[in-house]
Amino acid sequence: MKILVVSDCESRYLWDYYTPDKLEGIDLILSCGDVKASYLSFLATFAHCPVLYVRGNHDDRYEQEPPLGCICIDGDLYEYKGLRILGLGGCMRYNNGVNQYTEREMTWRVWRLLPRIMRKRGFDILLTHAPGKGMVDCHDLCHTGFETFNRLLDKYQPALFLHGHTHLNYGRNIPRESRYGQTRVVNGYERYILEL
Repeated sequence: MKILVVSDCESRYLWDYYTPDKLEGIDLILSCGDVKASYLSFLATFAHCPVLYVRGNHDDRYEQEPPLGCICIDGDLYEYKGLRILGLGGCMRYNNGVNQYTEREMTWRVWRLLPRIMRKRGFDILLTHAPGKGMVDCHDLCHTGFETFNRLLDKYQPALFLHGHTHLNYGRNIPRESRYGQTRVVNGYERYILEL
């Protein structure tokens, strides 16, 4: 399965300079948050596959104008062609903005999903906005990852962990790809195509 991951910044390559071949062969589009609703709607219009998303900490406008033709899987376990995708948007609470959670609140969100996770015998992809704790060398509270995500990866060992929030242009120490145990970790900043 060929997956396009988008996050944090609209890709001019896909949006401003769009040609149909750029989405050819894409089986699934996953958004890690913080992109314009109109951009996701654009992708949903021209791609011949579903567009699934979680919310980022700047996605407050999604309540009034959600991305059209897209499926929000934030706080849900969604299955597509046998692929189990667990969606948990938001970041660490650093002010009173939207889609921000304390570690305890994110843990509670996961606890509410545990019966479904157990019934489905785990998940294949963890789709979040924020990274796991210590996965990215950012030390401000906003970009600190969640320990809860690390525990999910330890227990269920999914094939992929896709996140955004920590932009690659923050510094050379921000990795595009890494590993956490058996899981391939991908920072979906702007756009990234991968095979699963």
